[in-house]
Amino acid sequence: QVQLVESGGGLAQAGGSLGLSCVASGSISSINVMCWYRQAPGKQRELVAIVPTGGSTRYADSVLGRFTISRDNAKNTVSLQMNSLKPEDTAVYYCHAARNTWIVANRRTYWGQGTQVTVSL
Repeated sequence: QVQLVESGGGLAQAGGSLGLSCVASGSISSINVMCWYRQAPGKQRELVAIVPTGGSTRYADSVLGRFTISRDNAKNTVSLQMNSLKPEDTAVYYCHAARNTWIVANRRTYWGQGTQVTVSL
């Protein structure tokens, strides 16, 4: 199993910045994808950014150019630096880790507890 502990959420002013961190523990070696998701009130959870092992970092169109996802394998952490924040970025942000393989039965997904990000006008 993998445990994910998030930190860094809070209140920011529009145009400001926040940095989120997620520390992973457990069977880390089995993980090959780490992501950040978010869920705003009344909306479905959406993928914000993803950093697969050995793959290219990708971002949702809504955050491209403003957010940066990074992965520190030595510290077993994944971070999300959020700049130029907008009120529509307000959501609960979730750290997500996964083992994605061709064999469906061997796939695993893990979620953090979520951290609230609120962006004021």
